[in-house]
Amino acid sequence: MKLRALRAFTEVVRQGGFSPAARQVFATQSAVSKAVRQLEDALGFMLLDRSVQPARLTAAGEIVLRRSLVVLAELDDLRGELDELRGLQRGVLRLGLPPIGSSQLFAPVFARFRGLYPGIEVQLVEHGSRRLAEMLRAGELDLAGLLVPMADEFEWQSVREEPMTVLLAEAGPAAADGDSIAFAALAGLPFVLFEAGFALNPMVLDAARAAGLEPHVVASTSQIEFMVELVAAGLGAGFLPRLMAQTRQRPGLRVLTLREPALSWHLALAWRRGGYLSHAARAWLELTAAG
Repeated sequence: MKLRALRAFTEVVRQGGFSPAARQVFATQSAVSKAVRQLEDALGFMLLDRSVQPARLTAAGEIVLRRSLVVLAELDDLRGELDELRGLQRGVLRLGLPPIGSSQLFAPVFARFRGLYPGIEVQLVEHGSRRLAEMLRAGELDLAGLLVPMADEFEWQSVREEPMTVLLAEAGPAAADGDSIAFAALAGLPFVLFEAGFALNPMVLDAARAAGLEPHVVASTSQIEFMVELVAAGLGAGFLPRLMAQTRQRPGLRVLTLREPALSWHLALAWRRGGYLSHAARAWLELTAAG
């Protein structure tokens, strides 16, 4: 049984004949007649008594008409809801963002997105990049903020790339050359890092080891402000992308760009490669790309 045949049948009844029904559904009279006949054959019942003019519903036709109106109304509702999603009038965006950088980079996007698509519910979760990658892989998120490079199972759109900086107490022992410092100058200085779920940690530790250091991690935290205060108190060296570090400069704290080796923080919005990307997710990506 085809929906097209149901539509043709209901229009014949509504319009009182095959000719006006054909005009309504933009088909020929013979095509409408054939569709109704195919419906009767599929059901095994005569639906219209054609011996009278206009054709009259049989008992079976009355049952099929009643049910057809319900089915077609549900189909129209379905199309309407999908059109709303397509037009971003409603829906849900499941978004995962890391604590580092999200306030600077995504707060303006939230405001624009809300203004353009007030019917879209944004379900936000905040975790380190490692946990976000797990959630994205499991289909629990539509988009996630991850650091580049990332696994090939994800596609991504770049958001921001920043040089990494080291945060030191003003009275710290490390020697700086202008506004930058080499990793080797941090030898013997404890590190204050983020918790294990943050992809920033292995990035910093790998670069330090490449410079011949074997860092001692003296404290780990999930809070940027707490890390900054620990560094300012002289506990050790902290690390932040330049964008985040510059907004936290204060007396007693030095912010220096890392070099030898240089290190960059590259944040991207990622999604599962080959996975379905909703209209809401596409709209978010467009707004983020537009800056």
